[in-house]
Amino acid sequence: MKPSTAALRKALAINPWFAALPTDVQERMVVCSTLLDLQSGAQLFRQGDMPSAWYGLVRGAVRLSTLRDDGKEHIMALMETGNWVGESALAVNQAYLNNATAEGSVQALALPREVFEALLDLPVFARAVVRLVTGRYRLLYGALGDTSLRSTRSRVAQRLVFLSTGDAAVPSQPRQTLRGSQESLAMMLGINRPRPTGEPQWPGPTGLCRP
Repeated sequence: MKPSTAALRKALAINPWFAALPTDVQERMVVCSTLLDLQSGAQLFRQGDMPSAWYGLVRGAVRLSTLRDDGKEHIMALMETGNWVGESALAVNQAYLNNATAEGSVQALALPREVFEALLDLPVFARAVVRLVTGRYRLLYGALGDTSLRSTRSRVAQRLVFLSTGDAAVPSQPRQTLRGSQESLAMMLGINRPRPTGEPQWPGPTGLCRP
């Protein structure tokens, strides 16, 4: 049974970006979307696919990743409840640059491309998308700077802070606990496990970590 429109809006409103949209825009985004249920490992979209929808995470998380030349997965970000993913491919009508894979059970709204494009005709929505995309690109450039300028220790600490506030600034306050494994953290940073003695460790392998 599909949750009510009010329940879906409430779930998405954990994201300050979505919560700041006018009520009528929120309503249109939810009403015009299809609700998807994904099992762990299922993909919202694949690298190289042409975009057909914009996806809002109602429950659960997806990892955005690419494959390295050696065939190993490189995790770019972990997107959690409240986030919308895939807007850059839609905006330029080009193929996705990464995979979006469910981490556990995921429930997501799929907003069709034609609705997304129609909403862009609304100045308030277009400005909101610009803020969202700009914020993500700032995070990307910051991450690129970290890779070239920071030590491994500093990069690990910075990534934990990054995850505590959400890859798209979802929560208004940093979280006190994080979900994930040392392997996932290593894949985000492009480093190998085990780390040399003295390097910071992410408690687990599958437990919670306090940043």
